[in-house]
Amino acid sequence: MADNVTSLFRSTAAHSPSMAALTRESDGAGPVDFCIPCNPYFPTPAMFEEMAGRLRDIITYYPSSADTITAELCSLLQLPPQCVAMGNGSTELITWIDHLLVRESLAIPVPTFGRWTDQPMETGKRVDMFPLQESSGFALDLAQYAEFIRARGTRVAVICNPNNPDGGFLHKHAIVQFMDAMADLDLVVIDESFLEFADAENEPSVVQEAMLRPNVIVLRSLGKNFGLHGIRFGYLVANPALAGRVRSMLPKWNLNSFAEHVVFMLKEHGAEYAQSLHQVRRDRMDMSGQLSSLPGLTVYPSQGNFLFVRLPVGAEGTVVRDRMLTEHRILVRECGNKIGSSSRFLRLVVRPQVDVRRLVSGLEQVFYGTSRRGAAVPEQATGTSYSSGTAAVDRLVSETNGSGMRGLAAQTAGAGAPGLAAAPSAGTGMPLPAAASTVMADPAGGMPVPAAASAGVQQGMPQPVPQTFAQPAPQPAPTPAPQPVPQPVPVPVPEPVPQPAPMPAAAQQPLAPAAYSAQVPSQVPPPTGPTPPGVPARGGLTAAQVRGTNGLSTAPATGWPGPQAAWPEAAGMGQVG
Repeated sequence: MADNVTSLFRSTAAHSPSMAALTRESDGAGPVDFCIPCNPYFPTPAMFEEMAGRLRDIITYYPSSADTITAELCSLLQLPPQCVAMGNGSTELITWIDHLLVRESLAIPVPTFGRWTDQPMETGKRVDMFPLQESSGFALDLAQYAEFIRARGTRVAVICNPNNPDGGFLHKHAIVQFMDAMADLDLVVIDESFLEFADAENEPSVVQEAMLRPNVIVLRSLGKNFGLHGIRFGYLVANPALAGRVRSMLPKWNLNSFAEHVVFMLKEHGAEYAQSLHQVRRDRMDMSGQLSSLPGLTVYPSQGNFLFVRLPVGAEGTVVRDRMLTEHRILVRECGNKIGSSSRFLRLVVRPQVDVRRLVSGLEQVFYGTSRRGAAVPEQATGTSYSSGTAAVDRLVSETNGSGMRGLAAQTAGAGAPGLAAAPSAGTGMPLPAAASTVMADPAGGMPVPAAASAGVQQGMPQPVPQTFAQPAPQPAPTPAPQPVPQPVPVPVPEPVPQPAPMPAAAQQPLAPAAYSAQVPSQVPPPTGPTPPGVPARGGLTAAQVRGTNGLSTAPATGWPGPQAAWPEAAGMGQVG
């Protein structure tokens, strides 16, 4: 494998080779997997033996229809079947959401799960990327995200909770407030694919709230929670009209026989499943502590079943990845292909302590050598030569300024795409639509609320968290000067990032992301036709922006779902006996 590891990563369209490809390359023994975020404790060995005994029947015959499998899952989770659509993995559901419900534009914080950026760009939609800052630990400020959406006139908003790859978590009441503030959008998607692993809140899911709202979809995974990525199954929850629209487009047999078998056996293994989640949460805390002991390695707080880490200065992600695989037979996720990230970051899946000790030992040898004198991995002067960061999606963003395949075709033809405004040159930001001025302040002093939704806010919207949504006191201040483009060179000595003085909402001029030097003009004419292409995140979020973020702040394990005899209801509606 040592001679071929580079070509394995370069030849795949995904971020990493499949486990099947790695196993073939290594004569039948795959590496320890810290790459794919899968529950290592479920199914139990007894469940695998049961499935193995039924293998011939499972793979020989057609499965039942998706309606039958969905009804069984809904019985287990206490959800109405008319509000649920099951898919062949979350990627299938994201694809149909894009085709059916995203008309022109989608906003998403980055870095995040790649299909939320790639899929709409592939179909010619504009993707407005809201950069999460390393200096704040990649925390998502919902008030700033809402302002970003209003400024760009985006029609669909996505939030991943917890976010992938950093594991950032948002409390339920804050997300509900955001959904109500965005009540006039075409769609709001809350991706809860990793929420089962969170323990910061007892009932964090918003599926019940989604079923009551006309424009909200909650996406949930089963493969990640149940440790069965290969089966490919997940589901979405929405009001009956939205769920039915997606469900009507899915093939009759989009779910396979393995998915059916697992769904029907789950009701007998609720206790084992609950115990597996509890163990993952405990392992996450232990793994965070062990990794944080490595000098120079930054571990970010996470509520997922993975940890996002920044490598020490002098360590480059693709080199670390390749050496861990060839020298220690450990597969890690290098995050150079994630928009908003760089090769200075790894995502490491939570695994049992025996595997974590092997991981930490391998990282020590790669980072410091056996004597721990200096880094054994020098920084590459020419950048990430074969990093997955050179993937097609990055080139697409760079070449089209976020406008997707239609924008690329238009540029090739030498003229703007029909019905689509020409993309601004790279680094110029995006004109703000005049419609953004119609945003009203939350009467409670919280998140900006559209005029159409202000009545609903006054009638029972949850109150904002003071430290997150409080508005600054109005005071005049000069418009901040344009920010220079950050250089992708690690800063050896942390320095605080100066912040501009707060400005009143009426006078504040939103700026393009920090990677772009041009300031958005204060007055622009109302746009005609589809909103213009957005601002790409390429180059806007590198390790050079980090200013002293380190340490751990992992939430305590307080979310144990109750008696082992009860099935931990995935919708956050309490326990099902």
